[in-house]
Amino acid sequence: MSSAKQSKEKDPADIVNQNAIHIETIKKENRSQKVFTLFSVWINVNEEFHDEQPLFLIFFHFSPTKKYTHPQTESQEIGWISRPLIVPDRSDRRLNWSRQNSEITKYMDAAWRLKEQTQNLG
Repeated sequence: MSSAKQSKEKDPADIVNQNAIHIETIKKENRSQKVFTLFSVWINVNEEFHDEQPLFLIFFHFSPTKKYTHPQTESQEIGWISRPLIVPDRSDRRLNWSRQNSEITKYMDAAWRLKEQTQNLG
């Protein structure tokens, strides 16, 4: 019974047979493929030429936010709404933190300026 089992099972293919099968598969694929290297623009001779651009060329130059009402891809979702959510108010201290100078920051600004000047000269 064990000899019948062994005859039904396939022997593992060796590297030479696998390579031959691979080469045959590639040849079959190459027979059905065509490589096009010559390209041309199709022009309809019967169509009259107008000074106006077609509609798709006009929309080609617009940004996606002007073309569509909603983002078309997930990467467009980031930055789709580019206007601020609230009106910026410069008098509101919660949102506007202006730069404040103290004695230490004035000293360090002067020290960094001096360091940059010596590096640029030397």
